[in-house]
Amino acid sequence: MKLWSDSWTNGDRMPLAYAAGKPDGQGRATFSDNLNPHLAWSDLPAGTQSLVLICHDFDVPSRLDDVNQPGREVPADLPRGDFFHWVLIDLPPQPASIGEGDYTRGFTARGKPGPRVTVRGAESARHGLNDYTGWFAGDADRAGQYFGYDGAFPPWNDSLVHHYVFTLYAVALPRLPLQGVFTGAQVRAQLAGRMLGEATFSGTYTLNQRLLDSDI
Repeated sequence: MKLWSDSWTNGDRMPLAYAAGKPDGQGRATFSDNLNPHLAWSDLPAGTQSLVLICHDFDVPSRLDDVNQPGREVPADLPRGDFFHWVLIDLPPQPASIGEGDYTRGFTARGKPGPRVTVRGAESARHGLNDYTGWFAGDADRAGQYFGYDGAFPPWNDSLVHHYVFTLYAVALPRLPLQGVFTGAQVRAQLAGRMLGEATFSGTYTLNQRLLDSDI
């Protein structure tokens, strides 16, 4: 089972177009183009009836004390956790690709609608909530349910470069037994015993101007 992209080389820095945030030229950040990347797959296991696609960042700070605070950096040795950027289930195996920008173009305040997917050829698929739902929960201007893909927007003062992993799972069911609104954690729990294989594609991203200047 293979997963690849024409948007950047596996493991390399993610271009600005696929991120939700970009440097603002003043050491902080602003919103970016937020395009979903192109992805393609092949060599699916026999018996695959649907696919699950999850994108997550495993470098999210466990404490927010220093996040986006001027004159400070988030320590690199701080314990880290997961942040889900895309949760897509019941995706048909064919066509064997996702086009750049087919699912997301731009950042939508209060979130894009879901779970229903309206992309031609993928109408059977469903979107779960991404973790911007929790991140913006206390923001009067942006609180809402965030479905679909919303890309990288790490703290602009994080001393750690973040990693974004797209994982494609081959599933032995045409539809996962999830109803209504669901999360990435709930999808992972449902994959147990139903997954036939998986493949990954990844990229890195930072908004820390010090790291960008050093070309890490």
